[in-house]
Amino acid sequence: MESFRTEIEDPIVQKDIIDLEKKIALFRNGKIDDERFRSLRLARGVYGQRQEGVQMIRIKLPFGKVTSEQLLRITKVSDEYSTGRLHITTRQDIQIHYVSLDRTPQLWAELEKDDVTLREACGNTVRNITASETAGIDVEELFDVSPYAHAMFQFFLRNPICQEMGRKFKISFSSSDKDTALSYLHDLGFIPRIVNGERGFKVMLGGGLGSQPSHAELLSEFIPVNQIIPTTEGVLRIFDRFGERAKRLKARMKFLIKDIGRDEFLRLVDEEKLALSHHVVEIDTTAFDGAIPAPLLEAPEVEIEDRVAFEAWKNSNVIAQKQEGYYAIGIKVLLGDFYTDKARLLADLIKNYAANELRFTLRQDILIRHVKEQNLPFFYQELAKLDFVTLGYNTISDITACPGTDTCNLGIASSTGIAVELERVLAAEYPQYRDNREITIKISGCMNACGQHNMAEIGFQGMSINAGKLVAPALQVLLGGGNLGNGSGRFSDKVIKIPSRRGPDALRYILNDFEANTNGQSFLNYYDAKGEKYFYEMLKPLADLANLTEADFVDWGNADNYVKAVGVGECAGVVIDLVATLLLEAKDKLTFAREAFEDKNHTDAIYHAYAGFVNGSKALLLSENQKTNHQAGIIDLFDTVFVATKKIPLKTSLKELVFQINQNEPSEAFAKKYLEEAVTFFETIETFRAKDLLDEK
Repeated sequence: MESFRTEIEDPIVQKDIIDLEKKIALFRNGKIDDERFRSLRLARGVYGQRQEGVQMIRIKLPFGKVTSEQLLRITKVSDEYSTGRLHITTRQDIQIHYVSLDRTPQLWAELEKDDVTLREACGNTVRNITASETAGIDVEELFDVSPYAHAMFQFFLRNPICQEMGRKFKISFSSSDKDTALSYLHDLGFIPRIVNGERGFKVMLGGGLGSQPSHAELLSEFIPVNQIIPTTEGVLRIFDRFGERAKRLKARMKFLIKDIGRDEFLRLVDEEKLALSHHVVEIDTTAFDGAIPAPLLEAPEVEIEDRVAFEAWKNSNVIAQKQEGYYAIGIKVLLGDFYTDKARLLADLIKNYAANELRFTLRQDILIRHVKEQNLPFFYQELAKLDFVTLGYNTISDITACPGTDTCNLGIASSTGIAVELERVLAAEYPQYRDNREITIKISGCMNACGQHNMAEIGFQGMSINAGKLVAPALQVLLGGGNLGNGSGRFSDKVIKIPSRRGPDALRYILNDFEANTNGQSFLNYYDAKGEKYFYEMLKPLADLANLTEADFVDWGNADNYVKAVGVGECAGVVIDLVATLLLEAKDKLTFAREAFEDKNHTDAIYHAYAGFVNGSKALLLSENQKTNHQAGIIDLFDTVFVATKKIPLKTSLKELVFQINQNEPSEAFAKKYLEEAVTFFETIETFRAKDLLDEK
């Protein structure tokens, strides 16, 4: 374990990795409880999986951009620490599975050698910031949103305001009004605008999927580019302070906005302006503005024997870039899974013959960028050797599916198995749909919607169904969702639940009826014209449980009878409600505050001190069996239970003391004063707690 201590150049990263190593040792020695440790490792991309004793590692790749060097680094790590399989997620991350917990610090250190991080890939943090994979090459874009997504990622990585929120927070950047990054289902979604010659964004607020999908509301029609980071910081501060923490299913920002209303939420954001670290953040785009670099090597001329197949591939998988003479190549990746042997060859290909860049896509695919037109035959030949020329990139047959019961604790029924079968049905029986980009099929293994099933034209959600004393795997069929563009979308209707084995027949019924009755309509217009009840009646025979066979009790991709086994989910971490642990956390926050102050990072020092106030207050409230649900409520309740009753003597109310945070600029003088007050407060509650424990004896 010693090597990474000297190999990592960035002292902040080194400290982070060493901290993970130390916490693993404390956990192994029984000196830190499981819940506290879970919260810590999730924020470092280490996620428990369905199989006991191993971890899923999520590698955070902002807007899916990867260089050859980074891809080779990821393959090396996967071969050394995992199984050689790479899984592309719907947030443009890479996941590897079956990793030993004890090896995660070294794994992380290996990745950081090529500027790849695990930090905040999971947990109650700002998750990977996504963007349209065509950003920077999109013929319809007003400007490249990539540098703005990158700046957002850099600003909030390790930022104290978003390390331990009530739930995860998701941000997207779309390249054009087509809104291919799906702003309407994100906590913050950005769509580019130019007003009077000034760059900016239309901003959507408070969207989300999950068991209760919610359409984002309009935050602003136009926010200048130098205001997007301060605006996001204000939103995160309010979410951190007022977001639900006790009831996990109500802890996303969409519920907070629903509870207090958009206008009140934005009023609270406005109150934070004085406290922001920056009121303007200019974003440097020069790293993204240069000319496309020439390939390192000249691609050899290639004679294509099967011109029909080549032209079909170009029509299906090749996209003209806004840069004249250049094309992007889409690689359709079944289930988002590919392997390190092919990844290494792909890395060499883009480095030598393209511009050393690819992007993982929101539909779990790969997009190679900046290929010269004359090099397309060579790329077709080389990609064919890797079996990377399957037709159907971004079409109906490009099915999105989460890992489901393969590795996820929350999976109820197989999403990957049914996805493979549906793609087979489409290829074998519906070749006329090969290039259909109007209909999307998405599948999730549970209600959490990692496969985005409830925003697709055709969606399936893994469930179970009781048949006498037996339980069979099932699918909820959902219809009528879709992306409408410009910040608008629609969520699908839950039509009917059927045994999983009948999923392919459900697809056949739907597509056959669509062909017979479409009359030239789009799928969504066809669905609206027919209505939900029509599809319920059409699919109703598939829901009949009286004629189940033995095969119906075996899920797709499995050989044994189905067993419903749902573990503890980790998508948002677990709130720690142990008094001693909270006091320890409060003390840690004050240490972080001192370190930040010494580094002259006054904004971070103030926020760490604020977190110390909150954690210390919550610890004492829990010691009195008082229930808390959000940070603002903790402060109010502490005043009621301890200050008003004079159990704990303070010169003023805790609310007045703590909420100086948004009434002062983050100056050195205020940071020093606020930190001293936080330390004094902590000493006071520690004294009270010690006396309380003594009295109990």
